[in-house]
Amino acid sequence: MISFESDYIAGAHPRILERLAETNMEAVSGYGMDSYCTRAKEKICAACDCKDAQVEFLVGGTQTNALIIASLLRAYEGVIAAETGHVSTHEAGAIEAGGHKVLTVPQKEGKIEPASLKAYLETFYADENHEHMVFPGMVYVSHPTEYGTLYTKKELRELADICHTYEIPLYLDGARLGYGLMSTASDMTFADIARICDVFYIGGTKVGALCGEAVVFTKKNMPKHFRTFVKQRGALLAKGRLLGIQFDTLFTDELYLQIASHAIQMAEQLKALLHENGIPFFLESPTNQQFVIFENKQLEQLQKQIGVSFWEAYDENHTVVRLATSWSTTQNDIDELRKALTELA
Repeated sequence: MISFESDYIAGAHPRILERLAETNMEAVSGYGMDSYCTRAKEKICAACDCKDAQVEFLVGGTQTNALIIASLLRAYEGVIAAETGHVSTHEAGAIEAGGHKVLTVPQKEGKIEPASLKAYLETFYADENHEHMVFPGMVYVSHPTEYGTLYTKKELRELADICHTYEIPLYLDGARLGYGLMSTASDMTFADIARICDVFYIGGTKVGALCGEAVVFTKKNMPKHFRTFVKQRGALLAKGRLLGIQFDTLFTDELYLQIASHAIQMAEQLKALLHENGIPFFLESPTNQQFVIFENKQLEQLQKQIGVSFWEAYDENHTVVRLATSWSTTQNDIDELRKALTELA
């Protein structure tokens, strides 16, 4: 069945599988201390135009968010996030399980507005009882956001300026970063994000890798003994080569950006197709995720042929669903969706 459920439902880009097979019998050091991880880190630093960057590889997004947040916060600190942010809604309490509260602020199209962040911090420190409260110790944003929307360079800089005023780090979740960077609405590059943020990660799992995320500390600010911290949390992969080879491949000849660009091209076709068929949008994003509203009986019929992802109930007769393109989406997928939508009319 054709599926637009998410951007990680296919395996891995063929070039990654080829490299994994080609290097399979090589004996290399473990725990990411191999030549492939070293080369991948060098390529990422070059792509970010950040020679001081410190890069480490982790397996998945939830693991990465939980580890980065726990490593940067003190015991009495929490992380500020939009009320719709991924760590606020879809991490199964992973952040809280690590001993840190998610401090939510209002959102607009999935984003934290600088004015909201400033107001939150000013209100906290103006409270004479703030020493009895959970301190805001860092700010979490995702790019793209949970709704597929994007921060502008100006917006991200304004958030960073506020963070620096209060001496807290700005952390950017880049699970779908490739799709954000290659959107026609984007005005940012790897280098821009590296200059603005204190730490971010480059998502591989959702952008062509079998698994893996590349964490980038941009200001020589990696927590002391970070690798030991990762090991203690059970997240240090013995066969670190698996991650190094994948990111070495993704950052060779700009493969990462090329396959992300393909997903955006497919998403533009997807949007046009949904509009042509009069499907109302809950939120029209500039990236690879689109959120639309189906009448429940229509949705039931559609799901017999096309996989989509439930998002939320719109009302008793309608449901919001997400359709996502990815590096693996084909023209045939779009054509089959066109046929299925025509049959709903």
